[in-house]
Amino acid sequence: MVHAGQKPSPNEKKFIDRIAKATARLAGVTQEVDGFGHTSFRVGKKSFVIIGSGEGGAALSIKCDLVTQDSLIRSGRYQRTAYIGQHGWVTTSADAKQDWTEIQELVEEAYRRTAPKKLLKESEKGG
Repeated sequence: MVHAGQKPSPNEKKFIDRIAKATARLAGVTQEVDGFGHTSFRVGKKSFVIIGSGEGGAALSIKCDLVTQDSLIRSGRYQRTAYIGQHGWVTTSADAKQDWTEIQELVEEAYRRTAPKKLLKESEKGG
């Protein structure tokens, strides 16, 4: 398990860098590291992407609606996220083949589901 103050693994860093780039134009997004060493991308006080170490190494978790979650899990590329999966979260690992176009779309949708209306309007103007 990674702890606060410990540097992310190279695979975690890859996820962090890609998600930072994907969220750069979205209003109000912050990046924080929690006490377990997980990097979360937040809008306001709410997380919509979490990156950390899972059982199989680096893991990327994204907030989804339950219908999207079901579809992604059935695809075999994602799993239901431990502890928060009942809220629609899905996880993929660094070992899985990544479709970064799909991940970017999922991240943007997660942002739209999480962000306050005021920030959504700012993002629409900027993008």
